[in-house]
Parts: sequence; structure tokens; C-alpha cells
Amino acid sequence: MYPEQAPHVPAQRAVEVHQPTPLPPAVPVAAPVVPVQPGTVPAVASIVLPDGRVVTGYAIEPTRPEPVTAKPAVSRTAVNVALGGAGFLAVCGGLVLLTSFIAALTAFITQLIILAAVIFGGWIAVQLFSTRGHQGGTTVNIRKAVIKRNHFHS
Repeated sequence: MYPEQAPHVPAQRAVEVHQPTPLPPAVPVAAPVVPVQPGTVPAVASIVLPDGRVVTGYAIEPTRPEPVTAKPAVSRTAVNVALGGAGFLAVCGGLVLLTSFIAALTAFITQLIILAAVIFGGWIAVQLFSTRGHQGGTTVNIRKAVIKRNHFHS
């Protein structure tokens, strides 16, 4: 199962030693002025750092929002026609409601008049057809009409 138990010599490895390279001391150097045309950005930008190193990279253009698509202008005539149509519909609806209200009010008043006629007619009928005899008041007999102070004379 296991390989032979033979004494073996440890493997020797080649070792490389790296020594850090010292950096020269930083000497502040004024960055040179690069003439640039106003309003333009160079394709590749270079920046000189205060310690003298130069960093070069691509210029990033600022993002611009997408242009808004122009909405088609709505003519004043179309707006006026639409508003006029809405107003006309509102007036027609109001007239329909007013007509319905007037019809309902007329029916209600008619029913009140009929109710008053029925009640008053019933009262008159009770007075005419009552069997209670004459209990005071004036009795009128038109054929033999002589009326004097609640007394009938024939």
C-alpha cells in the first residue's frame, strides 16, 4: 500500500532573493502648463503629479442626456373643439337632469293635488251621507230655500 519505506534526502529548492529597489526622493516639480484650446478636451490626457511622475489616460467625456423628442404642437383649434365638445356634453347632461327633475316634481305635485281631492271629496261624502241627523249648523234645502240663523223654515 505504501511505497517502500526508503530513507530519502529532502529536495533542495533554488531560492531567489528579491531586494527592494529604493525610490528616489520625491522632488516637487511644477507641472508644465499644457496649452489647450478652450472648449475642447484632448483625446489622451496627461497629468504630472507633484512628485514628478506623469500619469496618462483617456479623457472621459461627460455624459449628456439624450435629447428630448419634440412633442408635436397641438393647434389651438383642436383644443377649442375638444373643450367645446366637453362643454356641450356637460350642458346636455345638465339639461337631461333638469328635465328629469321637472318631470319628477310635476308628478309629485299632481299626486299631492289628487290626494287633497280624494281627502276633501271623502270629507264631503261623509258629510252628505252621514245618518247622524242634524246636530246644529245650517241645513240647506234648495227647493224650499228659506234660511234664517241656523233654522230652516219651509
